[in-house]
Amino acid sequence: MSAPATAAARPASCTELFVAFTALALQGFGGVLAVAQRVLVERKGWLTREQFVEILALAQVLHGPNVCNISLIVGDRYFGLRGAFAALAGMMVVPLALVLAATALYSHYAEVPAVAGALRGMGAVAAGMIIGTALSLGRSITTSPLGRAAWLAAAAATFALIGVARLPLVWVLPALGLAACAWAWRRVGPAP
Repeated sequence: MSAPATAAARPASCTELFVAFTALALQGFGGVLAVAQRVLVERKGWLTREQFVEILALAQVLHGPNVCNISLIVGDRYFGLRGAFAALAGMMVVPLALVLAATALYSHYAEVPAVAGALRGMGAVAAGMIIGTALSLGRSITTSPLGRAAWLAAAAATFALIGVARLPLVWVLPALGLAACAWAWRRVGPAP
């Protein structure tokens, strides 16, 4: 990855990357993507909104959790392989210890009605965070080669096919993704 073109700030060291991604992971337990955009773009200024959307798009097509892929890409962007490992370690080390502790507690208290109710409530919070992130990132539609109408049509088609028609995600996303890529290529033209 090349250095960011318009982001004003950059992390000072791999340690700063590790600390920032650890804090990011601890803030967004169960929904780090919403926090990642806010921290990396709005608070730290390490990426512009457009750069974040590009990195997110790449992270979504790569294998593995999106936010871990984002941490690898951002770390690599600034410090190469060392930065990638530092950012990924920040995403994984402390949360892994907490998840192991929570697993031990859950196995002990899973049958308690208050615990079951709290977990159901957290599902609603996670859904709200995802919707908030989508709305926040929706502002970058104005620079998308798809155009606002095609972007909204693709989003509506995705919701209708997966959420309403219950078609498998593994078939819907490649089909709509290829259609969106073809539409963008048609509007922009082939690369020189």
